[in-house]
Amino acid sequence: MKITTILFDLDGTLLPMDQDTFAKAYISGLTKTAEPLGYSPMIFATAVMRGTEAMVKNNGEKTNENAFWDVLKKAFGESVMDDYHMFDDFYETDFQKIKDVCGFEPKAADLIKTAKEKGFRIALATNPLFPKTATISRMRWAGLNPEQFELFTTYENSNYCKPNLDYYRDILGRMNACPEECLMIGNDVSEDMIASKLGMKVFLLTDCLINKYNEDISVYPHGDFDALKKFIETL
Repeated sequence: MKITTILFDLDGTLLPMDQDTFAKAYISGLTKTAEPLGYSPMIFATAVMRGTEAMVKNNGEKTNENAFWDVLKKAFGESVMDDYHMFDDFYETDFQKIKDVCGFEPKAADLIKTAKEKGFRIALATNPLFPKTATISRMRWAGLNPEQFELFTTYENSNYCKPNLDYYRDILGRMNACPEECLMIGNDVSEDMIASKLGMKVFLLTDCLINKYNEDISVYPHGDFDALKKFIETL
């Protein structure tokens, strides 16, 4: 079946980064925002990590946003919701500084532009662990904007995370697309290439490769941005 739809991962794919460095900067910045409000940095950081884990394990019964905040409410009580604004404040200020730990690949924006010009439907299949505001910021760091994507996943609009196949099924349902007409592009072997189990074509971008279980990547089409561009041109 002809490919009509391309799903792109963001972190480590369109936006080059070292995931561990990014996560460390993110948690550090967030705890510094919370500390003046009376939250212990260590306890708050632990709660955020547990909230993230709850989103990854989400079975679809609630949004990822609710899964995250349910953990924080369990840790700090319902009153934590009175400080919901601190996240908004953080994403508008100190979060923007985290751009400095990320790279920039101009070929990413060029590739999105080319794909759209060729008539492909485009979605941003970034693991929905962040709110919309943070997701849009990371898009812009990559030289992209929300209007380029028919759909992009955030913790507000998603009930699953990678590598849960229901995450991909949900995207397919919302886009009214069948897996055989979709291509998933990402840098994480276990989180992105798993889409192939639904019948999607996949391409593993190796610039910021994540291969937690040392899988044999030769079973997937793979390579750098130049190889990816050639791959898309053959579709």
